[in-house]
Amino acid sequence: MQVEVTVQELVSQLPIAAETWQTWFGEWLQNLQTDLPEAAGYELSLRLTDDGEISQLNATYRQKSQPTDVLAFAALENEHPHPEDWHSYPLYLGDIVISVETATRQAEARGHDTKVELAWLATHGLLHLLGWDHPDEQSLQQMLQRQASLLEPLGIVPAGETFSKF
Repeated sequence: MQVEVTVQELVSQLPIAAETWQTWFGEWLQNLQTDLPEAAGYELSLRLTDDGEISQLNATYRQKSQPTDVLAFAALENEHPHPEDWHSYPLYLGDIVISVETATRQAEARGHDTKVELAWLATHGLLHLLGWDHPDEQSLQQMLQRQASLLEPLGIVPAGETFSKF
């Protein structure tokens, strides 16, 4: 017997409310002020999806026909003309897409809650929106340490914990 679970069902079962996501992103953006351009505020979108949809996005945008845990589509990478008073408007940072199915598997493999894994992936995506990347081991370790520093104050990961690899 095969059971299909919709993305909406997956999301409704998550231990993270929309208000919690807003609080977390607000805290993370405040913590990342030195990495942010000046603006009246910041906006981004977060989409929680399944392996099927993220596989399609991964194939379309990264030419990799497989699911992944998180994708980030940074709006700041594009040159757009700005109105004279652009600092008085919220700045759109981009889109973060997370596969709940992959996050759940990774959480089980790593021995922690799906909530921790989702928060970890969200910070990873957020840092990518702000221009962080990890083309080598040293930059990956710096990014992982920065993620941990965003999660520790919220009590999501214990002090000093990092994930060794993505």
